[in-house]
Parts: sequence; structure tokens; C-alpha cells
Amino acid sequence: MTNEISNKCCCRNTIASTCKIEENNLCPICKTTGAKVKNITVKHLVLETLTELVGDTDYYLCMDEECDIVYYNTESNIKFNKQQVKVPIWFKKDANPKYACYCSKVTEEQVMNAVVKDGAKNMKDVLKLTGAMKNPQCQKNNPLGKCCHQIIQDAIDKGLSMK
Repeated sequence: MTNEISNKCCCRNTIASTCKIEENNLCPICKTTGAKVKNITVKHLVLETLTELVGDTDYYLCMDEECDIVYYNTESNIKFNKQQVKVPIWFKKDANPKYACYCSKVTEEQVMNAVVKDGAKNMKDVLKLTGAMKNPQCQKNNPLGKCCHQIIQDAIDKGLSMK
């Protein structure tokens, strides 16, 4: 596998830096700018009893690790907090477990252990050791609705810095 291929995401072979932060879409609670998330992602990740409230518009993911809000819609004024979603949000301060890959249920700790304890040096090694990115359904499973490549890379970098 070449470096170019290993830097591609599992979803539609896109480059990892596709997670764009939208401006002027502030969280109604903490006023942090959110990342745009497609409606299908929100529908899959909110509790089943709340699915009807989601509607047909896209949402934003609050990127503040301290804020209790996960998804919000600035047009409809609908918001969902951490207790109203099915998965812990990896960057929120009390996330447990902290998934690096939601589709394969691989945690940040597993990725870091692959680097620190098992000698993984790069993405290819980590994917082989952990099984991350083997079952890509990112639009439904990852809170951003995008590939987990960058989250895994961040965990690899964390592990490498611990060596």
C-alpha cells in the first residue's frame, strides 16, 4: 500500500481533510461554531424515540468538548444533548468509550496501544492490528457522518508521542 492510498478515507476514497467547519452556525448553548452533519447521520444516532423530531434538514455537531449539546439545527431551533444520542462523542470530555472508529468499534486506547505496545508505526499497521475501517458505514455510525481516518491518525500521533 502506498502512502497516497493509506492517506485516503474508507468512504468513497476521499481525502481525510473533508471535515469542514461551517461559519456563522453557533451552538445555541456555548456559542462554538459547529461542523455540518447530514440529516441521515443525526437520524441514525439520536435515540429511536427522538428520530421523528429530527425532521428533514441537516444539523451541526457542537465541537466544544465541555458543552452538553451534540447536534443542533439553527433554523428549527432543535437540539440534542449527549444523553439523547446512542454513542459517546469521542472528543467530549466524558466520552466512554472514546471511539476512533465507530463502524468497527475501535477505541482511541486500542489505536494507541497498537502503536505503543504492538509497534505500529503508521495507519496501515494500525488498521491491520485493530481492524479499524473494515466495516465502513461512516455516514450512519460516525457522529460527523464522515470517515474516521483523521480521528485514527490523531490517536496514532498521540501514541507516537508517548513512545
